[in-house]
Amino acid sequence: MAITDWPEAERPREKLLARGAGALSDAELLAIFLRTGRRGRTAVDLAREMLQAFGGLRGLLEADQAGFGAHPGLGPAKYAQLQAVLEMARRHLHERLVRGDALASPEDTRRFLTAQLRHHTAEVFAALFLDNRHRVIAFEELFHGTIDAAQVHPREVVRRALAHNAAAVIVAHNHPSGVAKPSAADERITHRLRDALALVDIRVLDHFIIGDGEAVSLAERGVV
Repeated sequence: MAITDWPEAERPREKLLARGAGALSDAELLAIFLRTGRRGRTAVDLAREMLQAFGGLRGLLEADQAGFGAHPGLGPAKYAQLQAVLEMARRHLHERLVRGDALASPEDTRRFLTAQLRHHTAEVFAALFLDNRHRVIAFEELFHGTIDAAQVHPREVVRRALAHNAAAVIVAHNHPSGVAKPSAADERITHRLRDALALVDIRVLDHFIIGDGEAVSLAERGVV
């Protein structure tokens, strides 16, 4: 049965317009992106097949072009379209942080850092540099490492913070394993950064650990 023959309340597009995107399943959201299915398979059927093949939405969104295009019905045009959607989402989150307002929502910060770092397959350490009203000056990826470690140099973080004339920083790094549990090493580098930046009157407000679908705040755990 074609989607157009479904009850209106069950059609993905109509359901989104009536109830919002949050009411849709991963397959329904993906079906709207795909727009059409294949002979004998609706767009929702195709979306379910893709999610199973890629191991879920994250696997699909982070697939390279070769892996993405290996699935029937997915070519360069769809890959380019998907990458454009992902980049627009990242830029939207970035604009919410840099539009000139002071950081008012920890959740906005959490979402932005997750969008920036979660897709990396190796560990990346980054920083948000803030002014004395906690407005974002810049976001930088500072150190890139292996699949499970990035060497962090406090002196370089201090240098970049001074270059931006920052009054505070929020640092973050991803765990490519997907497990956002902070390690003893994560706590140690947080303390080293806090102490090094304090020497030049710059505060470390938080250190986020980015995992698969979650971002753990060390400030909330009393580490910072």
